[in-house]
Parts: sequence; structure tokens; C-alpha cells
Amino acid sequence: YAQNRALREKLYKGYLTRGNNNNELDNKKLFSDIINLRIQKAHLLGYPNYAAYVLEERMAKNPENVMTLLNQVWEATLPVAQREAMQMQQIIDDEGGNFKLESWDWWYYAEKLRKQNYNLDDSELRPYFKLENVRDGAFMVINKLYGITFKPISNIPLPHPDAQAYEVDDQDGSDLGVMYMDFFPRESKQGGAWQGEYRVHQVLPDGEEIHPVVTVVYNFTRPSASLPSLINFDEVETLFHELGHALDGLFAKNTYPVTFIPTDFVELPSQILEHWATEREVLKMYAVHYETGASIPDELIDKINNSRYFNTGFNNMEFLAASLLDISYHVLSDTGAIDINQFELNYFSQLGLLEQIEPRYHSTYFTHIVGGYEAGYYSYLWSAVLDHDAYEAFRENGIFDKATATSFRKNILEKSGTSDHEQLYRDF
Repeated sequence: YAQNRALREKLYKGYLTRGNNNNELDNKKLFSDIINLRIQKAHLLGYPNYAAYVLEERMAKNPENVMTLLNQVWEATLPVAQREAMQMQQIIDDEGGNFKLESWDWWYYAEKLRKQNYNLDDSELRPYFKLENVRDGAFMVINKLYGITFKPISNIPLPHPDAQAYEVDDQDGSDLGVMYMDFFPRESKQGGAWQGEYRVHQVLPDGEEIHPVVTVVYNFTRPSASLPSLINFDEVETLFHELGHALDGLFAKNTYPVTFIPTDFVELPSQILEHWATEREVLKMYAVHYETGASIPDELIDKINNSRYFNTGFNNMEFLAASLLDISYHVLSDTGAIDINQFELNYFSQLGLLEQIEPRYHSTYFTHIVGGYEAGYYSYLWSAVLDHDAYEAFRENGIFDKATATSFRKNILEKSGTSDHEQLYRDF
């Protein structure tokens, strides 16, 4: 929303060069060393490269299958992104701007394009998405699917005073576990959103069942003296997404603590729950104006649905560029110092990445691939194929169909990490 173009450029370039400023906080050599150590590890274990090593245990099975999926979507994405860039350049020209669209301009002109094409303004939506209402709406969806309840509790320690704690009970009243929710940013708190566990489900040798303690963490706008926390629609989907991960932990029925769930399967429970957030009948239940209490009008729901695929060229291209960069590092088979900046430059040039679009992550701050998703950033797309297919089963039978929900719980949520995941999906 920054109208000052020079300020947009300064902020965006600062964002892109994190860990890449040739100072004591520079990550280039560290990243190169990590890639080389992974190559050595793969060779010691008899694999040609690190991707071949880690993908053997995932649904994708090998780097070739990953590349096939990513390249297939890339080919479909490229003309869409090119068309979006042309539309934004047209706005610049129509406004008398004597400059070419650059990466730091994209978000600014994308918002203008959205208003122009869909007559949809972010500020028009936020009043209907008060954080507490969205949270309760997600709880309602989960209750209608699985019969479980979330009860606020105050008699246990909190990880931070901002956090909330909930006792999670199954439909028969039995204990499923405890869930913490931590909504707001603060100094020293990592950005983004994620789900984690303080304790996982297991059964002890004497038969005692240990129930999980899970946490979902966000960075939504804090309430102010005059306004509650009003979140945008992307954040609505994020709230549902992380609760989907939490269900995967809360419903676990494994005897031993699960140590591994393939990255290309683990996003299925989270991404499928996002679908309910956008359903008209669900929006009517939780999206109410924070001042008047009126349900979101059908006209606004139509605008949301009509604009759902807006800017998908950009969104897919920045994601695919990062995913392909991840795989390109992990199919390297020879060790040696890597010039990180040159590697990226050469790869993105070869790929045909539009100059107006940067990858979602550059190497020096690509935390996913040094934190468990190495050769695995593609997993969000792989899981998207699964979650769209799985949601069709709900659509065919009714989005709150109990039999379908029970099958998803029994075959997916209760068994993640305990069996062959392709078979679990086929069983569902």
C-alpha cells in the first residue's frame, strides 16, 4: 500500500537481501556448507544426491516425480503471470507513470488491479473477520465434522501471557488433549504461523495413554483501544490451516511417539480444512460485522469467490521458483564451494522467471530448507493435489457428512506417521 515508489524499492530490497549483506550475519557460506555436507551424507549412505536420499521416504519417491509436477504447473503458470504483469503495466501507463513494472511494484499494483477487476477492497472485508469470531467459526466447523469441543481453561501454565489454553474433548466427553493458541506478534517472536507440540500422543508400557499438548501460533494484528483484531481473508485461511495441523496431533492414536510424517503428506490435514473457511454456508455462520452483528452479505461472498484465483500467476510463480531452487540444490552430486548469488542468477535465468517476480524465498533466508523441508518445499503443492481431491469426497456427500468425516479421521488424522501414506489416502 506504500504510494512512495522509492520507499517500496528500499523496503523490498531490504527484505530480499536478508542474510546476504557481506557482514557478520551473512549466510551464504553457511548455506553452501550445509548443501555440501548433505551431498557428503547422501554419498556415505549410497545415494547420488540428497534429494534421492530424503524423497525415498516421501510420497513423491524420487526427484524426477517432483520435477515433473513442478514443471507441469510452471508451464501453466507462466502465461498467467505474464498476463498479470501486462495488466499492471497498463495501469502504470494509464496513470502516466513513465516506468516499467518492477518486483517492488507488484503488490501495490496488484491491489489496484483487484479493486479494478473485482471491486473488492481489503478494508471492506476486515470488519466481518473479527479474530474471535473466526476462531469460534473454525471450532464450529471442527465440531460439526468430528463432534469435538474446545473449552477455555485457565488453571494450567501458559507459554506466554498472550496465549490461550483449551481443553479438547471428544464427542463422548473423553479427553483428547490440550491446545494453546498464541495469536499476536511481539518482540523476539518469530514471524509467520505454525503448529507444534509440547507433548505427543503415546501409550506407556503399563497401558497409560498420554494425551497430546499442541500449540498453534500466529502473528495477527493486535486489538487496539478503538478496534478489535480484524484479520484479512488470507489470515482467515491461515487460522483454519494451523488448526488442521493441530487436529493431526490431537487425533493421533499411535502407541509410540511419531517421529516422521512425510512433508508431502503432512500438509493434507491443514490444507483441506481451509476449504470450509470459504464455503458460503460456513461464512454465514461466523463472518459477522464486528459492530452491527450482521452476517456477511452474499454480494461480498460472491466477490471473495470471484477473486479467489486473482494474482495466482504471481503466487504460483514465486512458490514454484522457490520449490525448484530447493530441488536444484539438492540434486547436486559434486561437492565444492557454491557461489550462492551466481547459482540463483543462473538458475532463475534458465528457468525463465519473470524479472518482475522474485522467488518466495532466496537461499540466505529460506528457513524451510534448513529446518526440515529440505528437498521438500514442493510438498505444499503435492498436498494441494491431495486436499482438493479429498475435499471433493466431502462435496459429493455434503461438506459436513459424518461418514466422510469419520473416514478422514480414522484413515488420515489418527494414522499419520504410522503406515504407508499412499495407502492411508487410498483407504480414505
